[in-house]
Amino acid sequence: MLNIALFGPPGAGKGTQSQMLIKKYNLTYISTGDILREEINAGTKLGLMAKDIIEKGGLVSDEIIVQIIESKIIQNPEANGFLFDGFPRTTVQCYILDGLLMKLNTSLTCMLSLEVPDDELVRRLRERAKISNRKDDNDAVIQVRLKEYYEKTVPVAKYYQDKNIYFPVNGVGTIEEVQKRLCEAIEKSLENRWINLIFFGYPGSGKGTQAKLMAQKYNLVYISTGSMLREEIRKNSEIGRLAKPYMEKGAIVPDEYAIKLIEEKIQANPNSRGFIFKGFPRTIVQAYIVDGLLRKMNSVITTAIEIQVSPLEAVKRLALRSKTDKSRTYDMDTELIVSRLEEYEQKTMLARDFYAKKNMLHVVDGHGTPDEVFNRICQEINFTLKKAL
Repeated sequence: MLNIALFGPPGAGKGTQSQMLIKKYNLTYISTGDILREEINAGTKLGLMAKDIIEKGGLVSDEIIVQIIESKIIQNPEANGFLFDGFPRTTVQCYILDGLLMKLNTSLTCMLSLEVPDDELVRRLRERAKISNRKDDNDAVIQVRLKEYYEKTVPVAKYYQDKNIYFPVNGVGTIEEVQKRLCEAIEKSLENRWINLIFFGYPGSGKGTQAKLMAQKYNLVYISTGSMLREEIRKNSEIGRLAKPYMEKGAIVPDEYAIKLIEEKIQANPNSRGFIFKGFPRTIVQAYIVDGLLRKMNSVITTAIEIQVSPLEAVKRLALRSKTDKSRTYDMDTELIVSRLEEYEQKTMLARDFYAKKNMLHVVDGHGTPDEVFNRICQEINFTLKKAL
């Protein structure tokens, strides 16, 4: 999802620019001001509660704001993304927005701040008052609204600066000039976003080969729980000794071992652009674990790739691998191979379906040369990354 918050003082031009952005990027528009005015005009309970506050230039309570925004989000479950105009206005609301977007397995892409001098803002608001006859655009209320903005809303900038997604944009100039600057800032934010990929597929489907190639192409950190556990076994570490019996049977290692190794890998790469997970998650519980690990870094899974081959093809490939220096202990035993295929169908498919239900899964034909499969996966990933543009 492409989620944008448009930030700026009253009169900065947020409403005008928002309409351009929602058309260009196919976003759902959420303006707390517009929605509240609709509630007021309709005489609803929320409208009556908010009326006096808005006409005096004050900020409506967070309880009211959360209700109207959550309602709007729920009404648009298939949205390509959201553009928030007039929200968040306080750091508390920043946390609220994080929580609301978290429910959709997404986060804010960027905060765009329209920068306009005070004298220009006052001029614009006086002109708007003449045209629209808005009661909240008289001189007294204008001063209250600007004071509110500088005292309560400006700290929001630091919140998003700390997340490296805050982009100040010069709001003075023609509508077209400001539009161009906003689009450049959005494209810049998309260049910097994280990419986190998960690879699914039967044992022998080629996940490891393709995941490594994708890590190189997109400059991501490759995380293979199997590789890390085998390294622990080689070092004869405590985790290695505990994991060895499971690994020799090709069974799922207890989650606490894998979590520890994944966290260490993530912490060792603080400047990474993202991660590729291979061999984890293998269960629905592990799917939730991955989401939790990434949310600690204000990130989420971008997409999941399933490399699809038939069970027979998987068995053939594992039999061939058993004759190479890349063989695993379980490649030598037909019974263990069958057991791993059954485990994939009975357990890992539940994790795979977890992402399918979120419309995040892309199934790729795993037959053919490694280069052919690689090109198919790249097409799916590139489609996902460019969909918001």
